[in-house]
Amino acid sequence: MAPASTLLRAAAPAFHAHTSFPSHNTPTSSSNRTTITNTNPINSTSSTPFHRIQTIAKHMALPQITSFPAEVVPQAPEDPLFGLARAFKADPSPQKVDLGIGAYRDENAKPWVLPVVKKADEIIRNDPEANHEYLPIAGLASLTSKAAKLVVGASAPAIAEGRVASIQTISGTGACHLGGLFLSRFYNPYGDASKKPTVYLSNPTWANHNQIFSNVGLPIAQYPYFDQKTKGLDIEGMKKALSDAPERSIILLHACAHNPTGVDPTLAQWREIAEIMAAKGHFPFFDTAYQGFASGDLDRDASAIRLFVELGFELVVAQSFAKNFGLYGQRAGCFHFISAPSPDAASITTRVASQLTLLQRSEISNPPIYGAKVASIVLNDPALFAEWKENLRTMSGRIIDMRKALRAKLEELGTPGPWNHITDQIGMFSFTGLNEKQVAKLREEFHIYMTKNGRISMAGLNKKNVDYVARAVDKVVREVQ
Repeated sequence: MAPASTLLRAAAPAFHAHTSFPSHNTPTSSSNRTTITNTNPINSTSSTPFHRIQTIAKHMALPQITSFPAEVVPQAPEDPLFGLARAFKADPSPQKVDLGIGAYRDENAKPWVLPVVKKADEIIRNDPEANHEYLPIAGLASLTSKAAKLVVGASAPAIAEGRVASIQTISGTGACHLGGLFLSRFYNPYGDASKKPTVYLSNPTWANHNQIFSNVGLPIAQYPYFDQKTKGLDIEGMKKALSDAPERSIILLHACAHNPTGVDPTLAQWREIAEIMAAKGHFPFFDTAYQGFASGDLDRDASAIRLFVELGFELVVAQSFAKNFGLYGQRAGCFHFISAPSPDAASITTRVASQLTLLQRSEISNPPIYGAKVASIVLNDPALFAEWKENLRTMSGRIIDMRKALRAKLEELGTPGPWNHITDQIGMFSFTGLNEKQVAKLREEFHIYMTKNGRISMAGLNKKNVDYVARAVDKVVREVQ
């Protein structure tokens, strides 16, 4: 067979007379047609450029199959939460209730733009110096510095001693990814780069945690967390798993408002957890997505992280501003590295910051600016900061009220229970204890949408639908086991 270059040269005259993108169905006028003498047998089947190209391709033996067949790239399943949202949106029922969405809704089941965020928006719009230039690789310094203080405390020694390295990320998801990538690259507790430390996740946890850490090459395992009988924390199971885990493992901890259970350790239980982790040399990785949103108190919701910092742990924190600022689509967040107290702490922190910046540069180059500006304006203005705390109390307070209302109605109906866990849990989500069959029945018969594991978003409840939801749950619990 003739070389491909020879074949292309043989057909070259045909390309001079026509566009590179001809339509073989478009007529060519005789006055503009170029007559080409066919001197090569591969052109004998047709005089049109399209057919000549096809013939050339056949002679060049171009591959006719993809490099990505189904056995190599199978069809990925739809993300369950986004699939649930799509199904809810397509449901025409006027009684439908969305208890799956992980976003705050007001009393009218509508998204709520925080009043303080509206004020920050106005400040940005009226700023004559506002622009759309790139941020530094590490992000907006006026945000990251305040975000660090929000997590560890403004007067914390870790701040004064320069032991905190902060970098702006693509919300909490990006912070978890950057942290995982950093640990995969640099955390080598066993002196063998081929032996990666295991990341221990609570059972259950936010589903995306599994993918985030697996995708950066870190093995994952689970520790018991939710007690199905009490609908509370399995503290003994958790402590045993942490004690049994290999030394210097990475332990992913939800700082507050655990997703999906809404179950948090008490401060005393956090101390027990910290003692075991210190004894085993485990590395804490905190994920904080609900600070201020859980209890309405920023300091209370950061108490677990601050305890570990005070105890001298070296740790990292993934921080999101999606929930507590309502900046879901703006993707504002931070990643923090906090070194343990030592004479070299500041130097360690500087070196870590340099590597985090290098990793960020190769991934996103520069973080987005708008949501960062909104959060920064609020965090740096005392009056707006005070208003933000009031907005947080509004959101957390409404969710607490809905917890009380749902529990009260279920108990009034005598629904087989108990249901005290609804109010014992905290934050946006509640693990109801409903099984997969009951969840399916609620969706099919009552158009009430929640995840298959029975997790509900308390923000989806309001005074107009809480009775309807309670009566539906009562009926399903009695009929479906």
